[in-house]
Amino acid sequence: MTIFNVNSETIKKAVNHLKNGNLVAFPTETVYGLGADANNPEAVKRIFSAKNRPANHPLIVHLARFEQFDLWAQNIPDSAIKLATHFFPAPLAIILKKRVDVHTLATGGQDTIALRVPNHPVALELLRAFDGGIAAPSANKFCRISPTQAQHVAAELGESVDIILDGGACEIGVESTIIDLSGDKPTLLRFGKITRSELEGVLQMEVVIPDSLAKINVRTAGMMATHYAPLTKSLRCDANELSILLADVDKKMGVLTCGSQILSTQNRKVIALPVDSVIYAQNLYAKLRELDVLKLDLILVEKPPQHEVWQAINDRLNKATHDATY
Repeated sequence: MTIFNVNSETIKKAVNHLKNGNLVAFPTETVYGLGADANNPEAVKRIFSAKNRPANHPLIVHLARFEQFDLWAQNIPDSAIKLATHFFPAPLAIILKKRVDVHTLATGGQDTIALRVPNHPVALELLRAFDGGIAAPSANKFCRISPTQAQHVAAELGESVDIILDGGACEIGVESTIIDLSGDKPTLLRFGKITRSELEGVLQMEVVIPDSLAKINVRTAGMMATHYAPLTKSLRCDANELSILLADVDKKMGVLTCGSQILSTQNRKVIALPVDSVIYAQNLYAKLRELDVLKLDLILVEKPPQHEVWQAINDRLNKATHDATY
């Protein structure tokens, strides 16, 4: 495994690795992806092996442009065209009915496929040079904290990755919005930077949010009850609960605040994030990783606001932590 700064030569190296069935980690605007040739079943198997990911958990296939969707999907609805025209390239994955000739390994055995055009210069340069689909979940172990820097990938996946393209820190910091357009009604399956209100504004129709996993007909990324999680036990709590939990001075604790002013002590490492959803999302995973390596007894995360622009952040924290209970 080697980390490369990005230039024309390293892009060529990465393309050669992909064509040879190897794994390439690369930056997107959301998080770093662990990429393989989506048309090569053996290469796709390497993704599942490197991540310890169950085979029935589908991957997102990344493409250089929306015009390539018909190579992977059939019966593409007008709603997909509207979203692509308005947003792409964007932190948005669209689930469609897959073509019959598309291998089911990347789709988790389903007849649907998730496709997106990422909005990152390195990802787009790689995709254009490769001229094909790159299956790429987040470049981390299954259900663990997603990587937003090249060093995160190297630390977690090591030699299971053949090459890492270093494009700096990811701009958005949480995974893409996922919308299912394979059924009768547009259905929002994962919250992301692009909100439900924005999707409805473009589509001019309601976007359904399932009230339980049992009502979802299509499996997609990020749907585990526990996901994006540190190895250290982590709790979400409001500002009042923080003070109660921090009274236990015998425990080594990490604290990720959202507006509250708390001081670090000998047994307490505090990382302060602002009440700004953009900056918070950019830093969330990196700061959780920073706390996770300190061998703490507990990580406390102050609950952010509940507004729609915080929905993706709260979704990730809901799966990465547990609520404090008394």
